[in-house]
Amino acid sequence: MTVQSAAPRPAPPRTPAARSGGGPGRTSAARRIASWLRGGLVQALLTVVALIWLTPTAGLFVSSLRDTDDTSASGWWTGLLHPGSLGFGNYTAILGDSSITQAFWNTVLISVPATAAVVVLAALAGYAFAWLEFPGRDWVFLVVVGMLVVPVQIGLVPVARLFGAVGLFGTTAGVVLFHVAYGLPFAIFLLRNYFAEIPREMLEAARMDGGTEWTIFRRLVLPVGRPAIASLAIFQFLWVWNDMLVALIFADSGAQPLTVALQSQMRQFGSNIDVLAPGAFLSLIVPLAVFFAFQRHFVEGVMAGSVK
Repeated sequence: MTVQSAAPRPAPPRTPAARSGGGPGRTSAARRIASWLRGGLVQALLTVVALIWLTPTAGLFVSSLRDTDDTSASGWWTGLLHPGSLGFGNYTAILGDSSITQAFWNTVLISVPATAAVVVLAALAGYAFAWLEFPGRDWVFLVVVGMLVVPVQIGLVPVARLFGAVGLFGTTAGVVLFHVAYGLPFAIFLLRNYFAEIPREMLEAARMDGGTEWTIFRRLVLPVGRPAIASLAIFQFLWVWNDMLVALIFADSGAQPLTVALQSQMRQFGSNIDVLAPGAFLSLIVPLAVFFAFQRHFVEGVMAGSVK
C-alpha cells in the first residue's frame, strides 16, 4: 500500500502590515501615540499655547475700551479688574472720524477687486497651463514660476513711474493693479498644480459628451477645485487687507487704506492709543470674519493639498 504525501498548504495571504514591514508592535506603538495625542495633557498644553497666542489680541481689545488716562496710568490687564471703566467711547469717536471711515472703505475697495481678479485670472490660467495644449506652454509657465522669486521692492520704482505716465499713480485702481500683478504668479502656480491632479478620464469623458472647454472649466474644474480656490482667496484677501507698503507708495490721501491711515495717526500724534487701538481692532475684525466664513473650504483645500 502506497502512502500519498499530503499536498502543501498554500501560504496565508500577507496582511498590509506584513507587506510594509510592520507588525503588531508597530501598530500598537502607533495606537499608543495616537491615544497620547488625544489625551488630556496634550489638549491642556494646546489650550495654554492658544491662550498665549491670543493674549496680544485680548490686550488690544481691552486697550481699545479704555480711555487715554487709564491706559497711560496702568497696563491693559488692570482693565479686567475694573470692568466698569471699560466702554465703547473710543469706537464711537473713531467711527465719527471721516478720515478713518473713508480709509476703511478704501481698504474694502482695494481688497475685494484685487482678490476677485486674482482668483478669476489664476483659475483660467491654471486650467490652461494644466490641460490645454498651446505653443510654448511649458516655457511660459517657467516664466511665471520664475516671477515668484522677484521681490515686491524691485518693482516699486519702475511701476510707480509707469503709473505716473499713464495717470494711475495715487489712485485706487493703481493699487489694485499692483496687487493683482504681484499676486498672480503664486496664484497661477497654486491652481495649476491643483488642477493638474484632476483625473484625465473625467475631462476626456466630458469632452466625449460634447462639452466645450468653457463648459468643462465651469461645471467640472471649478467645483472640483473649490477648496484650493477658497484657500487662495483667503490668502490673497489677507495679504491685500494687511498691506501697508504698496498702499503707502501708490495711494494718495484720498485712496489710502486703513493701515496707512493708522500709521499716519501714529506719526502725527505719537502715542494716540485711543485711536490706534480701536482702529487696529477694527482692521482685525474683517480678516477674522472672512477666515471663519470660509474656514471649512480652507481646511478642505489644505488637507487635499497635503494628501496630493
